[in-house]
Amino acid sequence: MSEPLRRSTMQPATDIYANIRSGLPMPSTAKKASSSAMRMSLAGPAARTPYLPPGTGSGSNTGHSGYRSQNVNSLLQSTSKPNYGRTPLTNSSRRGSVWTGGASLAPPSGSQTFKDPRPLRERSYQSKMKQEIYSWLQATEFDISMQTLSSITGKDYRAMFQHLVVIVDPGYPFDSRLRFEDECQPALKALRYPFAAQIDNKWLAAPGSMHSWPALLAVLHWLVEMGKARLNYLESEDDPTLQIVDRIPEEFSDPIHHQALAFEYFSEAYVAFFHGADIFHEQDKALETSYAKKNERVVGDLEDKKALLAQRAKELDELRASKAPLEKLQKIQACILDDRAKFDDVLHRLESRKRQLTESVAREKAELAARSQNFDQLKAEHEKLTEVVKVQNLTPEEVIRMNTDHETLARNLEDLKYKISEARKTVMSLEVITTNRGAAADEALELYGNLLSAVGLFPPLPPPFDNIDLRLELNTATANPQQLLLGSDIRKVIKPTLCSVAEIKRTERADIESERIKVDNELDQLTLECENVDEEVREIEKKVMSLNEQADDLRDAAQQESMVSNAEAARLEKELAHARTAALSSGMGVKSRLQALQFE
Repeated sequence: MSEPLRRSTMQPATDIYANIRSGLPMPSTAKKASSSAMRMSLAGPAARTPYLPPGTGSGSNTGHSGYRSQNVNSLLQSTSKPNYGRTPLTNSSRRGSVWTGGASLAPPSGSQTFKDPRPLRERSYQSKMKQEIYSWLQATEFDISMQTLSSITGKDYRAMFQHLVVIVDPGYPFDSRLRFEDECQPALKALRYPFAAQIDNKWLAAPGSMHSWPALLAVLHWLVEMGKARLNYLESEDDPTLQIVDRIPEEFSDPIHHQALAFEYFSEAYVAFFHGADIFHEQDKALETSYAKKNERVVGDLEDKKALLAQRAKELDELRASKAPLEKLQKIQACILDDRAKFDDVLHRLESRKRQLTESVAREKAELAARSQNFDQLKAEHEKLTEVVKVQNLTPEEVIRMNTDHETLARNLEDLKYKISEARKTVMSLEVITTNRGAAADEALELYGNLLSAVGLFPPLPPPFDNIDLRLELNTATANPQQLLLGSDIRKVIKPTLCSVAEIKRTERADIESERIKVDNELDQLTLECENVDEEVREIEKKVMSLNEQADDLRDAAQQESMVSNAEAARLEKELAHARTAALSSGMGVKSRLQALQFE
């Protein structure tokens, strides 16, 4: 394993917690390095325990503690030599460190030293530090008593110092051959104790003296705080810098989590490489699974967004392909406006009828109140007459006559009551008939109004009837029969007007009918003329067809004669050619004979 991969006290580091636990600076080993170069060796995790092994006494200066890393990885152990490549586990051996000694550290300059702000000279603060040091040493199984802290010796101080330093840095290389004065300052500087320059090595010979004990006690207290901070850090569960793969959430964005997964991948791949593998399928699959879980929700959201986008795009295409709804809305608006006009008209008529009914109800209430008052007066008068009759002294004959008159009046009253009941029945039946006839009349008037609207006779009428209103309304709530029908007079106005309108319409219809007959007559004449023209056209077509046939016959005869003439001309040309050939041949013979004769 290369040197940069080893964990050491000498590696520079920064305090990411800003020293919030104890108010003291944090040593470099208290922070787990985030980069892969600062990670623990692949030889295996360190087996750490927060306490020292049992049996370690106060006089032990070997520097062993429960925080020593024990290598349990068998890959770095030799398979051929049993004593090579193994980490010894006995108390006589120590794990190595890359620390090269105090000589390699440059002492801090004078400008970097500063005064310790802690009240080290106060007794209460010293008692507090002693108690915390004692509690921590007891918790880490270091055998010590409070009396020892009160009267400290150089040997005890060295044992406590080395014990606390090993807790902070288990790999720190103490050398038993060196003096404690030569090891104290380098150890404090390696752990970056901020007040190491204020410690005098001469104090270590007698650490319990008055001038040296506060500063040396503060050193032990600072080491205790650093040990507690390191333990809290190692035992923390939510700190991402621990880079524990099992504690990485499924969804993460911290770079440290990415580095932890990368280091785990490289570690497993390195182990597989030691076993002879060149392709790391399992490690690749595990890493892909981790990142697939990380991206699962995002991928799901992306798919949902894509589906929603496709749906919205489809709806947009449908809207673009469909016609604009403006025409439909305009038609609906026109219908609504027409319905509104009709509704306003109906509402006006109903309001007028409501006013009439309200007036009728008011009149009926007034009449009922008057009759109630009259009834009360009659009742009072009856009681008065009854009292008068009681105080009168009547004879038996008068009583008999009065009884007879009473019986006669009672019979007459019964007859009148019967007649009244019959009259009431008749009135009720008449009311029902009146109501039915009123409803029929209302329906007839409604039909009449619809007919007026259909034929266009709603006001205003065309001249000369523009000042006449043909509408009628039924007022069944009135007591005056003359006011049952509201509107113009039917006999004097409406009927003559309708007759005049009908006469005008009949006249217009007769004129239109006459015009139609005239147009039909003209149309018949035009039709007859068209038929005559068609007949002439057919005759002309027949003549044209006969002429075409004659022309075709003449054309055929001319073609035949032309063919015969052409054949005769060809024959004559052929005979002429033969004659010309024969003439030429006979001329040549004559010339040859003439030449022969000339030679002779």
